[in-house]
Amino acid sequence: MSASPLPPVASTPSPIPAPVAPSMSEGARIINTFIAPSKTFTDLRRNAKWWAPWLLISIFSVAFISTIGKLIGYEQVSKNQIERSAKQAEQFDKLPPDQQATRLQVSAKFFRVFAYGSPFLILFFTLISTTALWATFKVGAAADTTFGQAYAISMYAGLPGIIGAILGIVSLFAGVSPEGFDINNPVGTNLAYFLDPDTTGKFIRGMASSFDVLIIWSIILIGIGYASTSKVKRSTAIMIVAGWYLVYKIITSGLATLG
Repeated sequence: MSASPLPPVASTPSPIPAPVAPSMSEGARIINTFIAPSKTFTDLRRNAKWWAPWLLISIFSVAFISTIGKLIGYEQVSKNQIERSAKQAEQFDKLPPDQQATRLQVSAKFFRVFAYGSPFLILFFTLISTTALWATFKVGAAADTTFGQAYAISMYAGLPGIIGAILGIVSLFAGVSPEGFDINNPVGTNLAYFLDPDTTGKFIRGMASSFDVLIIWSIILIGIGYASTSKVKRSTAIMIVAGWYLVYKIITSGLATLG
């Protein structure tokens, strides 16, 4: 008697891989930073390029500072800065006219170098702030965000600054008084802009400048960035960034009272 054939073994279907969304273009990342930031920052886990926002921020930075030079004048900017410090103004007034002119010329050259060197300064200061934040998130919140991703987060989060540059350029062409122009606070996006410098202390004005719409926007974006690239809660991430910025403002506002 022949053995009956074994029943065919049903083959297990191989799992269908989940579709992988295509990587976003640099233009899409920039646009989504303003309208859907989580999409931009989540995409940084696959590609942490940061050159596009840096290039855009640099273009508007150079354009703004160059406009200041044409419509206000770097020497006038230097003079305004001196007049806002009682100690510097007193020292400046004691100088003979030729030395006063020389000092203003030297300051004007500094601002000119700053204008065209601002793209490199952006890289440098972003590196410093990113290092402090990234170390805090790694140690204090066990974030698995890489340093490259953290640097890209800072760059994309700086994009609201181009709105400030645009507003600054518009206000300059609208006819800002050269004598009243303050390069440290050129646009009314923060509370300090509306305070009288003659009746308000430097520390108060420094802290009031922290209530800036564009800076708060950037702080929130950085928090979203770390939350999107790691397991840190969004609220926790924003609080960490805001805490660092508060410490920075307290220190710089305190130092301003010494000048």
